[in-house]
Amino acid sequence: MTANARIIICDDDDLVRAMLVDFLADEGYEVSGAANGAELRAVLPRLRPDLVICDLKMPGEDGLSLTRWMHGEGHCAVLMLTAMGTTTDRVVGLEMGADDYLTKPFELPELRARVKAILRRSMTAPEGPAAKAPARVQIGRCVLDTEMKALFDQAGERVALTAMEYDLLRTFITHPRRPLNRDQLLELAHHKKWDPYDRSVDNRIARLRKKVERDPAKPATIKTVHGEGYMFVPE
Repeated sequence: MTANARIIICDDDDLVRAMLVDFLADEGYEVSGAANGAELRAVLPRLRPDLVICDLKMPGEDGLSLTRWMHGEGHCAVLMLTAMGTTTDRVVGLEMGADDYLTKPFELPELRARVKAILRRSMTAPEGPAAKAPARVQIGRCVLDTEMKALFDQAGERVALTAMEYDLLRTFITHPRRPLNRDQLLELAHHKKWDPYDRSVDNRIARLRKKVERDPAKPATIKTVHGEGYMFVPE
């Protein structure tokens, strides 16, 4: 399924962009290029990609702003390319909605592996118990549509979700009233090896609470079970 995915490479370096377009096209993907943020904004609604590989530092609009826009619109998964590999850069990129990041310079086999992993998470329904999730589930003040892989608010408006946020919600609804620790959540959501920072789970759950809880300061849907982890409590 992921072999037919549509990918856009957004990088102002012509040589890098051409290299990545050719490499991923040879891998069987449908690939297009954008030289800057303006070009990406112009082609993205028309191409409707499954993944955008976006450089962090570009003239004009940078990758962080573009990632925030794509995340807010719920367009697609995002792999951010950055020449800066500090933890702060990584956290900021993930907070803006990126699904993963890769530090320049990188080896093409590593890029291939990251692309496959992101597309597998965002395009393939999880196996096992998660496949039995009901089509629509009330989660706090929102409704999760597992067929569309989308979250909707009380007004029926779509709420933006990253791939991992969706996988976490699906894990919760298929394991209701069961406390799950960080390792269990990553394992059940098929993200065990994706992010070694435990706090990444906490950060995403905090963001999910802001989206679904009626009172995020007093979470009643995704509860904290002290000493055990988090638990989804259906209404």
